[in-house]
Amino acid sequence: MNSTLSTVIMFVAIMALMYFMMIRPQKKQQQKRKEMMNQLKKGDQVTTIGRLHGVVDSINDADQTVTLDCEGIFLTFDRTAIGRVIPAGEAATTKETTVVEKPKTIEKTENNSEDETK
Repeated sequence: MNSTLSTVIMFVAIMALMYFMMIRPQKKQQQKRKEMMNQLKKGDQVTTIGRLHGVVDSINDADQTVTLDCEGIFLTFDRTAIGRVIPAGEAATTKETTVVEKPKTIEKTENNSEDETK
């Protein structure tokens, strides 16, 4: 009787541990993704699961598709292919600028000739 009770308690403890370590975080992640997809609107910058970056041009709720403007090329994807959304207001503030410096040139003068260095 005592061993049966301890087995049942261990089984319940393992199930509770599985719930809190695996199932609950997955449900939270699914809920967060669902909210992200529901807030998707025209003008949002998105990254697809294939790492293609674009701007939402149109959303078709009937077909569950999104048309992205990728620098003048319009592509249609399933809504499930959207991996990350950057809202239109935040897109301008998070854009990074790249600074390109010109390489320095070294001019050879008569003072730096090879004959003088020998």
